[in-house]
Amino acid sequence: MAAAAAGGGGSSADRGSSGEEDAGGPAGESRYLAACRACGVTPASSLLRCTPGPALSLRHRGLGPRGAKALALSLMVNTSILTLDLSDNWLQGEGAAAIAEMLKENCYISAVDLSDNKLGVEGAKAFSAMLLENTTIVFLQLSGNEFDDHAAKYLADAITANSKVEILDLSYNMFGDKAGEILGTAIAENIGLKELKINWNHFHSQGAAALAKGLAANIFLKVLDVSYNGFGNSGAAALGEALKANTVLEELNVSSNRILVEGALHIAAGLKENKTLKRLNMTRNPMQSEGCRGVLKALQTNSGTGVEILDLPDIPVNKELAELCGAVKILFPNLLLRYGGNVKLERKSQLKAELLTQPKVISAMTSSESLPAHARASLWRRVQGLLVNHRLCV
Repeated sequence: MAAAAAGGGGSSADRGSSGEEDAGGPAGESRYLAACRACGVTPASSLLRCTPGPALSLRHRGLGPRGAKALALSLMVNTSILTLDLSDNWLQGEGAAAIAEMLKENCYISAVDLSDNKLGVEGAKAFSAMLLENTTIVFLQLSGNEFDDHAAKYLADAITANSKVEILDLSYNMFGDKAGEILGTAIAENIGLKELKINWNHFHSQGAAALAKGLAANIFLKVLDVSYNGFGNSGAAALGEALKANTVLEELNVSSNRILVEGALHIAAGLKENKTLKRLNMTRNPMQSEGCRGVLKALQTNSGTGVEILDLPDIPVNKELAELCGAVKILFPNLLLRYGGNVKLERKSQLKAELLTQPKVISAMTSSESLPAHARASLWRRVQGLLVNHRLCV
């Protein structure tokens, strides 16, 4: 997020602002207190204690809709905050609308995280309208907000028209096949997104195929995560066709998508022609040894492949598959190939490292009883995500 914010409104010196413009500075604090009185809410003590700077994080603070309104009023003319994190605050659609109105006026904030806020259709509508006007935001995280097929209509309008947002996270929502069709069309027309996460939704064959067709037409997207959906063989077939046509995508995650042997062979057909994909994750798909062999043989036949990291399912490795893996490694010595049982320990070590690099998660776990119920639920989901992603057996 910090990287995304770096390209935002420039330095304080460039904008002619002073430290008092920060949310925690005297001027910003006065505006916030006045807004709280106007909205009839108790000021967030964490905001009053925060050190002035370009990043404002108020995660798990239970602001609610009225608290969001007060904060939005105080940030309307702020010129110092570049990164805004309001995840897990139960803002709902009403609070989202207030933040969206603020972002129509504020042209300095470039990174926004509103994940886990139950924004729903009303929130999607408000943010879509904002994105049709805002030209500053480049990072937008809206995961876990109960967006459904109806909400997708509004978000698709923003994706189609907005060319400034580069990273968009719509994971952990409730999109279905209808949303896949709507969003697929928007993705095809978008000219700004570089990274899109729509994992942990409900895209199945029809919706998955529509998303893949959108990918085929897109010439800007570099990273796509569609893991933990239900693409199946038909969705995989459409992805295979997309890989033949797409010349920009560098990372694709299709793990946990019920892709069988047939689907894996369709993706392999796309890999035979693709020259730009660098990382492919196909773990936790029941594609068996035959599907794995198909993918590896596709790389063998494509001397111009750009694949640097390939993650295959954790399945028993027979002699034929082991020999083929060895042959591919000889052909592409710099390829990081992870497959079979020898990936298990690596995943455990990766998980341990990831947990250790997140002291906030560990610290919160040790004192979770002091957190509100909704904050504990969000924290537990984050930990579960780490465990599932690395398949740690405890």
